[in-house]
Amino acid sequence: MTPSSKSGMSKDHKDALARGRREGAAVRRYLEAIASTRGKRGRKRTPASVERRIKLIDTELASTDALQGLLLRQERKDLEAELKRLSAKLDMKTLEKEFISSASGYGERKGIDYSTWREAGVAPSVLLKAGIKRTRRT
Repeated sequence: MTPSSKSGMSKDHKDALARGRREGAAVRRYLEAIASTRGKRGRKRTPASVERRIKLIDTELASTDALQGLLLRQERKDLEAELKRLSAKLDMKTLEKEFISSASGYGERKGIDYSTWREAGVAPSVLLKAGIKRTRRT
């Protein structure tokens, strides 16, 4: 086949691929956001407590051996990343709006039913707004 005789993708096909990528990205961002805001076991860290621990590590580094210093540096790096996550503001309204407009089509194409969305942590009210109805298993 010569390059001139190859048929490329149609505009409709390209548009469908782009829509799928957009919908997949919206679903992924929303699921990641609800997972990151879900409560975790144990004591909750605040930005202030993380900053205090970072300062303590900085003072401990002055009087520690090389191996312990290595571990403290890694802990400080991990805490700085956690502080960044704690300080980041999630715009849940926008993420939810994008999810609502994308989830139904995405779920239909991927065969994802109501109970699977619920297991992933999506609230029933959000699924209702997205047009995803409860399914009965037979």
